[in-house]
Parts: sequence; C-alpha cells; structure tokens
Amino acid sequence: MKKIAVILSGCGVYDGAEIHESVLVLLALDRAGVQAVCAAPDCEQLHVINHASGEPVPAEKRFVLIESARIARGQIQAVRKLDVDAIDAVILPGGFGAAKNISNFAVKGEQATVNKEVAEFLISAQQAGKPIGFACIAPAIAAQLFGSQGVRFTIGNDAATAQALQTWGGQHINCAVDNIIVDTKLKIVTTPAYMLAGRITEAEAGINKMVAEVLKLA
Repeated sequence: MKKIAVILSGCGVYDGAEIHESVLVLLALDRAGVQAVCAAPDCEQLHVINHASGEPVPAEKRFVLIESARIARGQIQAVRKLDVDAIDAVILPGGFGAAKNISNFAVKGEQATVNKEVAEFLISAQQAGKPIGFACIAPAIAAQLFGSQGVRFTIGNDAATAQALQTWGGQHINCAVDNIIVDTKLKIVTTPAYMLAGRITEAEAGINKMVAEVLKLA
C-alpha cells in the first residue's frame, strides 16, 4: 500500500489548515486505497483567530501539531519524524496556516521563509523523486523552495499574489478552480481550491484531480 504524507498547518482556515481541503485530501486518498500519514511541524502557530468573528485572540496560544491532531483524529506525528524513504508522495492542503505557520509568506511577503523541518523534508522528498501536491495558498511553499528550479505552479488567478510568488523564480500559471497545474519535471502538482472555490464541491473537483495526479506520478 502506498503511503502519502499529508502535512497539516493547524486547524481552521484563518490560522491553520483549511479543514474542508484537508478532509477532501484524506477522503480522496482513502478512496484510492492508499494510507495517509499525517504530520505537522511541532511549533507554536503565528496567532489564534476567532473563526466566528475573524478577529485575533491575543491572549490565546496554540501549537500547530496539537491543532493538526484534531483533523487527523489524533493519528499524527511531528514532521521531523517523517522518513522520506518510507513515503511515496507528499500533499499539503491550504489554509492560512500554510502561509502563517509552515511559511511566513502572509507576514513577510517576498522576504518569507519556510519552517526549517518542513523545508528540509520537502526538499529531500523532491530530490528523491517523490511527487508533491499543494492546494490553495500552499503553492507559496513550492514557489519558495523550488522557485530557483523554475517550478510551474498555480494559486488560481490572483495577479498580485502570483507576482509576489514569482520573485523566487518560478512560473505562475492561471488555473480554474476545478483544474490542476502539473510540473512534470519536478513532479509538483498544484490546484487553487479555496483560493477560488465558492463551494466545497468546487474545491473537491480540483483536489480530486490533484490527488489522482500525485498518485499517478508516485
């Protein structure tokens, strides 16, 4: 059975992993008969957002691994414990956590960096020929790590965000919500998901294609 690492960034669209996208990824993997291996960086998240009001909760502190365990139903491990040789591919759902906790693109923009442990794992996976899928804003991580190799990716059609992400050297390609962009050379697959989706079924269409292509490349 193939094993696919799913790297989460917390729990909740505004300060962690987008829950719909994460569940859709896990559902697509299960339907394909492969094993999802959930992981997350073991670090404090940037901040906590009240998802009812959209406002920050300054007094509250949460941790990415613990929050991600909510989505994984407790079956999760720290990214640093992942073994590249033991997995066949990697997928990162979106949500602001991808750009706040795994990367700090949401705060630093073109000066952003990626969490060291996640960066090392993804670079090792790519060098080992393991395909990597990114949804929503998570392709910002692909742009940061693989821009120097000219990675082809999409976050949908937001011109300003695309321009910022291309400063690392990659090529952004506009893409419909129900489609994917495949960089066959680097084995990187991206889809807009909730960067464009207005309904969960719209996000599902692109995520299903992304997961299917990642498994095909694996």
